[in-house]
Amino acid sequence: MSQELTTIFGALAIYAAVVLSPGPNFTLITRLATSDARSAALGATFGFSVGAMVYAVLSMTGLALIITRVGWLVTFVQIAGGGYLIYLGLSAWFTSTAKTLNCERRRNINSAARGFRMGLIVELSNPKGIAFFVSFFAVAIPMETALWAKAVILAGGFFLEIVWYGAASFLLSTRPVRTVYERFAMWIERAIGTLLAVFGVRLIWEKI
Repeated sequence: MSQELTTIFGALAIYAAVVLSPGPNFTLITRLATSDARSAALGATFGFSVGAMVYAVLSMTGLALIITRVGWLVTFVQIAGGGYLIYLGLSAWFTSTAKTLNCERRRNINSAARGFRMGLIVELSNPKGIAFFVSFFAVAIPMETALWAKAVILAGGFFLEIVWYGAASFLLSTRPVRTVYERFAMWIERAIGTLLAVFGVRLIWEKI
């Protein structure tokens, strides 16, 4: 029992460090939440969490290791994911005028399903997720770890994703933050769009 508890706390500590690190997920949440699309941001939060759990289950069953050895599949997923991030980045640039932002804001209200799709695609299209979970389960979770402990780690990882990105969604969509956003909307959108595009270019560049 004590060994399982040590494994659980150690694994979740590593998982938390990865979730808290900046990346395309947090950048997407920032864009959705600050543009008055809280429901879309919360939808994206669930999309990230479900996508991460898909990779986690694949890794736990050993299927992820097989996927990583199918070179063309990993390359295709990584290039497609990079292209999607570039698309999101360019969209941020082209919707950075006040009139277009207001139209997009109205369209985004109550669009949790749209946010979920965006979050799921961004999470699954990053093959580094597979690489992380393969190494994560290999290093942090011994083979002899009890099934119940692995289930707790899965549930804990899902909970960490929900709490972190959910809290970010609420905080970034508060009135003070949105007041700042509305004042500098064009430049904030373009900065976020640039970050998303850079993440996408980096994914594609690694496979060229």
